[in-house]
Amino acid sequence: MVPTSATVPSPGGARPGRRQRRHAEMRDRIFRAALGLFAEHGFQATTVEDITEAADVGKGTFFNYFRNKEDVLSALAEVQLDKYAHAIEAAESGALTPRQALRALWLRLPEEPGRSQALVRSLMVVFLTSQPIREKMTRSLEQGREMLARLFARAQARGEARRDRRPQELALAFQQKLMGSALVWTLHRPTPLKPWLEASFEDFWHGAGTQGARTRKGRRS
Repeated sequence: MVPTSATVPSPGGARPGRRQRRHAEMRDRIFRAALGLFAEHGFQATTVEDITEAADVGKGTFFNYFRNKEDVLSALAEVQLDKYAHAIEAAESGALTPRQALRALWLRLPEEPGRSQALVRSLMVVFLTSQPIREKMTRSLEQGREMLARLFARAQARGEARRDRRPQELALAFQQKLMGSALVWTLHRPTPLKPWLEASFEDFWHGAGTQGARTRKGRRS
């Protein structure tokens, strides 16, 4: 099964009423049934009929929420962008420091695909072979980087992150390291993802934090 810690966000981010909640719950139910099948059988081998059977809904119901199975991956992009937005909100409200918000985001972003190594591999194949999906994911990553840059700018202002790199550069490095960590994880024997991510974040922050700038300066002197 796919974890249920995050749901497909409602359009506009408004607080939903009862009808909207039911709509969101059904969409999320279909979404997670689809991810579970992508993990078990692969994206290409999964049909809309498979998804509706797993979600226990009619085919017409599926098309009330998604245009096709590719559209399910657009919902995944929405979930990810919502996590970026929550991280910014936590940092700007003072609930978390920028570093804490970045660490929490690092652990949350892979939650849905990271439940299964097979799902990560399946999604990677789709991203590499389908141009329409790749374009959607690229736009999502670009939007995520813009939000990450805001977080890194706050981290720099607080003296948490190195200032010899632009926030946009640190944001790109964040995504590169996180995606690379998830990919390498899929190539190892089955093991929980969270400890893997916790260690990889510390490695990343060793270079992105202020100690990274000091280390680099020391090597030049």
